[in-house]
Amino acid sequence: MIRKFLSLASLLLALTTARAAEQSPVAAALQSAVDKHIVAGAVGLVANKDRVLDLEAVGYSNLATQAPMKTDALFWIASMTKSFTGTAVMMLVDEGKVKLDDPVEKFLPEFKGQMIAADKDHPQPYPPSHPITVREIMDHTSGLVLANDKALKQTHSLKDDVKQYAAQPLRQEPGTKYEYNNCGINTGGRIIEVISGMSYADFMQQRIFTPLGLKETGFWPDENLGERLAGSAKMNADKSGLEDMANDKNLTPAAIEKFSEGVPVPHPILVNFGLGALFDYAKHYAMPAGGIYSTASDVGKFCRMLLNGGKWEGKQYLSPEALRQMTSTQTGDVVVGGGTETYGVGWSVQKKDGMVPAVGAFGHRGARKTMMWVDPKNQLVMVLMVQSMDMTGPQSNELYNSFLKAAIDKYSAKP
Repeated sequence: MIRKFLSLASLLLALTTARAAEQSPVAAALQSAVDKHIVAGAVGLVANKDRVLDLEAVGYSNLATQAPMKTDALFWIASMTKSFTGTAVMMLVDEGKVKLDDPVEKFLPEFKGQMIAADKDHPQPYPPSHPITVREIMDHTSGLVLANDKALKQTHSLKDDVKQYAAQPLRQEPGTKYEYNNCGINTGGRIIEVISGMSYADFMQQRIFTPLGLKETGFWPDENLGERLAGSAKMNADKSGLEDMANDKNLTPAAIEKFSEGVPVPHPILVNFGLGALFDYAKHYAMPAGGIYSTASDVGKFCRMLLNGGKWEGKQYLSPEALRQMTSTQTGDVVVGGGTETYGVGWSVQKKDGMVPAVGAFGHRGARKTMMWVDPKNQLVMVLMVQSMDMTGPQSNELYNSFLKAAIDKYSAKP
């Protein structure tokens, strides 16, 4: 009996050891973040120009039910949407329909005559040295009102939102200060609408999502796709671990019916985003600065197109020149954040050597800690999908750096 027990124990140990040996460094890095309660679960993708090299899912998509995270889980990618919007703008630049140095008022007359707010040196609002440009709204140096300004009301209409931005004074001289600004990127989305003659959402669907085969990417997931939404986790009350978000607690069936105007909204969407999601579905509102839901595989395809020089499956979506301009600094001498990154057209760009990813890599992060990087030096695409509400700075740095380093160490193109 003892011999049998020892044999069984030895077998289990051997199996566990074998599994650990087979686990990719990417999965190990993500599992470490789960074990430390930094995230509830995660999906990581690594690819090169030709194929997906690694696709891993670890942890849970729902803590209460212990539902395992799956590689096809859906995520709200939030501000990563800005990079999709920047790509759409550059498609129109390629077509000669807009220039980055064009004044915004050329396309949106409501911006004509916009003034800078009074300050200690100017007792009255005063005119800027130049009208804000397309480049400045897309690189966060426009000086436009910030999205959290109390003067702004939620209209759930891109056209009406942008009119509100135009009615507010500029915060400072355009092009002189970097201020992360959803209103600027939303204005870029509105310019797309005016130039193309279609809604922002339709443009994205017809020019990017459908052609690239991003079948699980969009602004209002249907019931089937919504059921795959990874739950968002937050730190519990005693800071001992994570718990699921529950933003639907105060939503009665009557309120849901009223504010959704009868449009079906998947229950997981309500759990994660609450009342605001009802208006988005009812009004068919797509936010250019942060409205996209997607999967790791779909985001990976989008990034691989860019790693391939703007080409995907034989079709050129973006010229090499437009790609270069979009993913290189557009902010001039203006300091961006801590100085390790700069900003292009809807994309963060790695500026400091010795970091991960390499200098010249371009990417973006999202509010709930999703991340994508396209790293031309290492010839890699790296996509990290998580949904975390209150991750600390040190935690996010540990998560990002361990994932990126594991991916680069294992899969980068060797010289």
